[in-house]
Amino acid sequence: MSYDLCIADRGYSSWSLRGWLLFAAFGLTPRLTVTRLYEPGFAQTLDGFFPARTVPALRLPEGLVIAESVAIAEELATRHPEAGHWPADPKARAIARALVAEMHAGFTALRSHCPMNLRVSYSDCAPPQAVLDDLARLEVLWAWARRETGAQGPWLCGDYSAADAFFAPVAGRVAGYGLPVSDASQAYVDAHLAHGPFRRWRAMGLVDGADQPFYDRDYPRRPWPGPAPLEAEACDGPSINDACPYSGKPVTDFARINGQVIGFCNPFCRDKTVADPQAWPQAMALLQP
Repeated sequence: MSYDLCIADRGYSSWSLRGWLLFAAFGLTPRLTVTRLYEPGFAQTLDGFFPARTVPALRLPEGLVIAESVAIAEELATRHPEAGHWPADPKARAIARALVAEMHAGFTALRSHCPMNLRVSYSDCAPPQAVLDDLARLEVLWAWARRETGAQGPWLCGDYSAADAFFAPVAGRVAGYGLPVSDASQAYVDAHLAHGPFRRWRAMGLVDGADQPFYDRDYPRRPWPGPAPLEAEACDGPSINDACPYSGKPVTDFARINGQVIGFCNPFCRDKTVADPQAWPQAMALLQP
């Protein structure tokens, strides 16, 4: 069963992140079409995903295209019930669906003042009262979900679910704009920043194209507050491996990670790994003791 998922800039497109996590965080792998926001090619690419007007857009195996991440979540959950997009418990499932619906439709002040930008982090963005009101609503929802579902781990409704995928860009906004949240909410944000699929998405977002000027803000910057990446850099070969850890193709590009040289089949494979080596288990598995 093959899916084609159209996404935009990983560093900036919050809805693309949601759509991709609905696959990557649940053991599903689509073919990707990646386009760039604010460029003529964006509309041209979406012409191939009619009738979608936005990303993410998903072509189902039988050829039908659907857009809107809520529709994608429901369709994947229907076709892959074993994947766990929704909690098995009826009460937790209802709560997760309510969270997704409100996230999809609300928090316009937060989205407007703090468009997702995973490439930078600011120490202060002077959030206006409307943004603070949105943050207060997040506090209420997240605490309510955990209390009502009895969640013991880091996620809102027990195991990681579509609700967490929908709030992942919010975690990126809190981290990126230094937004004030409670200790409990910060712990939830930190769980996202350390989550393997989120780390891989951000690593790709750091290297998959030039900066988009629309997202630049004149705020004081600080280091990204997520896990510190292992030291790595592009370099010359030879490498300790002959085949790319991702594609299995012969290596052509190289990176030094923790003192050892690993080869990759193209510059993007190399650069996404250099951006955050520990986000990529296939590459880390090659490192020799």
